[in-house]
Amino acid sequence: MKYRCHNPNDKAYRFYGARGISVCDRWRDDFVTFAADIATEIGERPSKKHSIDRINNNGNYEPGNVRWATQLEQTSNTRRNRWLTLNGETRTVTEWGRHLGVSGKRIDARLRRGASDAEALDMTPRRSDP
Repeated sequence: MKYRCHNPNDKAYRFYGARGISVCDRWRDDFVTFAADIATEIGERPSKKHSIDRINNNGNYEPGNVRWATQLEQTSNTRRNRWLTLNGETRTVTEWGRHLGVSGKRIDARLRRGASDAEALDMTPRRSDP
């Protein structure tokens, strides 16, 4: 976390530090404080499958913007994802595909053809579907 945000020699720096993402001074300079804040704010690590994730992907590692998340949850929380909302529920294209039992590519193809969120998520078969 610290290296990718503050060390230009880190291989992931371009995705973090170069984008302006940082670790707050309170955490960067004192691991004991970091650990205490995490324990108080988001609790104990639920499992070895969980790691620290930023809630707002464009925000810093700081109190109020971190959570425990699995790799799948973290993969959904990236700049590359497109979020769709239907009936007040928001998910990524991939998550909607899993939820609806179809390929995310099918939904994505509809969006590229100009479909609205609701049209893209309507699983009525169409001739133009991949």
